[in-house]
Amino acid sequence: MNIYFYASQVYMYGHCKPIFDLTGGTFIVNRFNRLLRFKYYLYNSMKGQKNRGSFNAPKAIFKKIDKKLDLKGVVISGTNSVLHTDKSKCTSIFIGHGTGDKKYGGSFNTLETYDYHFISGPKHLHKIKDVGIKIPDKKLVKVGYPKFDDYVNEKVNRNSYYKYLGIKDKSRKNILYAPTWEWGDGTLHKYGKKFCKQISIDFNLIIRPHYHDRKHIAKMKIWARENGLKHIYFSNPANIVNGNSINDFFISDLMISDTSSIIYEYLITKKPIIIANNNYKDLHEMPDELNVLTLAKKYEGRNILSIINDSLNVDSTKLYEQLLNNCFYFNDGKSSQRAADFIFSL
Repeated sequence: MNIYFYASQVYMYGHCKPIFDLTGGTFIVNRFNRLLRFKYYLYNSMKGQKNRGSFNAPKAIFKKIDKKLDLKGVVISGTNSVLHTDKSKCTSIFIGHGTGDKKYGGSFNTLETYDYHFISGPKHLHKIKDVGIKIPDKKLVKVGYPKFDDYVNEKVNRNSYYKYLGIKDKSRKNILYAPTWEWGDGTLHKYGKKFCKQISIDFNLIIRPHYHDRKHIAKMKIWARENGLKHIYFSNPANIVNGNSINDFFISDLMISDTSSIIYEYLITKKPIIIANNNYKDLHEMPDELNVLTLAKKYEGRNILSIINDSLNVDSTKLYEQLLNNCFYFNDGKSSQRAADFIFSL
């Protein structure tokens, strides 16, 4: 059976890759420059494996996604796009690329065109309900959140990742700052430099901007160096292999974000979260038991160090674990296998 994975941007493939690692298959890109980018960021990620494509990267093909797709088999999409396939020959599955509070981009009704949906948990279902979409239960496949598997199964080499980021002082705690981008009123430009100056005094600061803000990494590195700031490191979200967000989760002790879906992904760590205030309003209405804002501390412009220290000094592990289990199914390190088993069953 042919298995395909589609996403409109490279970083979105990060949600599909744990499944691909079990099923194999071919990735679809909708622009030629993204084909080159895909090969660049997944270069040598399949070294020594069978069925690899050029440059030891997964096989990838270029397809105009808004045209008729001559695909046979199964296609899993991380993007809210209509797939123009022949349904008698090709089964479509929507997985999405995050389970945060921002509403889906594009037309909500596009979600109704898919044959199946991989559902990560009650929060995912509430997002669908909140935008008025009705998808029959038989199309909803409960798998959990595949990206969590590597964290639960501890498939991260801590020392190797320290070396990859260039972290020198391992005695310091690591603070992860992972803001969203302009579409969600991201706080990188609002708080980024301020956090560099304040947090680096006592902690290692790992900045992981949104994929669409990765172009600012080089400029921020130069700025930090020119201002004599140390203990500041950058994680490139486009590098979904070496710079996988799960690696950042694994070595960090606390995360700061805003409206990014990474807030809910970070729940798998059961570590403290701080929400930096922003002005984005087009969010889902979530019940308290599915809302991280009821638990995480808020930052509204004061000295961030005091909030970090307060968060680190309180053991809120059980509360974060409860919210994790409210939002996501299973959390047992086997979500990718569930998804793969369903794909093979087709």
